Amino acid sequence: MEKRTIFERDYAAEPGSPNEPDYHLLIADIEECMAKANELNSGRFSFAEARQRFGEIIGQEIDDTTLIMPPVYIDYGKHVSMGKGCVIQQCCTFFGRCGIEMGNGVFVGPKVNLITINHVPCPENRSTTYGKKIVIEDNVWIGIAATILPGVRLGYGCIVGANAVVTRDVPPYAIVAGNPAKIIKYIEH
Repeated sequence: MEKRTIFERDYAAEPGSPNEPDYHLLIADIEECMAKANELNSGRFSFAEARQRFGEIIGQEIDDTTLIMPPVYIDYGKHVSMGKGCVIQQCCTFFGRCGIEMGNGVFVGPKVNLITINHVPCPENRSTTYGKKIVIEDNVWIGIAATILPGVRLGYGCIVGANAVVTRDVPPYAIVAGNPAKIIKYIEH
């Protein structure tokens, strides 16, 4: 059986350590992605140009109905996908190594953090990381400065309040707030 690459192991949420012989390949990809993001963030681009450049970072043609407002911080774009009619406001952070799947009509407020990676708790091995995919279903609204942690699924039409830290799945039509985020009510539909 052929050994899987660092990229395959990383995406499969297996722990990865800088001590692994192929870890430098992952770091090189991250550096390349971050350099492209820095170019996007340091230029003056129309929204159409920003959308195109962000699409190049994630390797996907982004629909004309989606709005990307730089600066946008991203460490790994290859596993990020985005639907139609989305709005990504300024200063959002995408740690996309384990995948961020965004549906249609998703509204992401300024300074939102979508984090798919975590570190192992053992202090002697803290540089080892692992992660899980984030799934954001259609018509979700994520409020300013909220943080979505690894493995979370945001259900259809839910709302994440400003500054919330979401550690668990959010059901469709729920409104969550706080740290850790808790359901405060449901949207009538």
